Amino acid sequence: MDVAQALAAARALGVDRLDAQWLLSHHLQRPRSWLLAHDDHPLPKATAQLIAEQLARRAAGVPLAYIVGEREFCGLVLHVSPAVLVPRPETEMLVDWALEVLPEAPARTVVDLGTGSGAIALALASREPDLQLTATDASADALAVARGNALRLGLAVAFAQGSWWAPLVGQGFGLAVANPPYVALGDAHLPALAHEPASALTAGADGLDDLRTIAAGAPAHLLPGAWLLLEHGHDQGPAVRAMLAAAGLVATQTRKDLAGFARCTGGRMPAIGEAIDEDLTTEAHG
Repeated sequence: MDVAQALAAARALGVDRLDAQWLLSHHLQRPRSWLLAHDDHPLPKATAQLIAEQLARRAAGVPLAYIVGEREFCGLVLHVSPAVLVPRPETEMLVDWALEVLPEAPARTVVDLGTGSGAIALALASREPDLQLTATDASADALAVARGNALRLGLAVAFAQGSWWAPLVGQGFGLAVANPPYVALGDAHLPALAHEPASALTAGADGLDDLRTIAAGAPAHLLPGAWLLLEHGHDQGPAVRAMLAAAGLVATQTRKDLAGFARCTGGRMPAIGEAIDEDLTTEAHG
């Protein structure tokens, strides 16, 4: 089997051409441009067999990141497994917002709630090495993946097992970020996500259960002036802003991603002595 035959086999299975090219590039350690110019390059028998098996898995809906065992996020190559959600490019928006508010944070202590592969925490650690980062997750298997990524990348993050704020009793932070489950049980998109951990996707009948828990627990763990930034579903911005306001956070706002979908909502704990003006909690889109 050569490169052209492998791509033809992928096409016959219904595998996206870019996915097939990425898989071949990964195994041959060659860029896609090389594949296009060397489509008659023969594949070693063992490699051809492995690629055929992996193309069949991709055709069955297994995410490419699980097949090759890695995914790029914010310039970092992260190891991933079915124990964690595959990091999405959209979540990089949450990292960008966190970096934006960090200069005014009341402390350089940051927590990533429900870290999964460690993507958000490690992206922040790579950009701001002086941060004191803590990352939590209820799943021991997910934390094993995140710890492995931190060790391999040489980035300092403290990990704690437990649900959301639970393992952080008595701790206060200058910034908190989270990309929690926010898909409603029974959502029509769930079958397409069947290979990813349900615990990282769904959160009750309306998809808001975990967001409610995080918002309600925030005042006990955010220092005065600290931000809480949350990723959520495209239609959940108003509900999340209401949760944050009910928890006493101000300056709540929802930001849209490049596709124009509401993606992240944040709010700030009032600074010491700050007068709470209702105008601070109005909707804002950025």
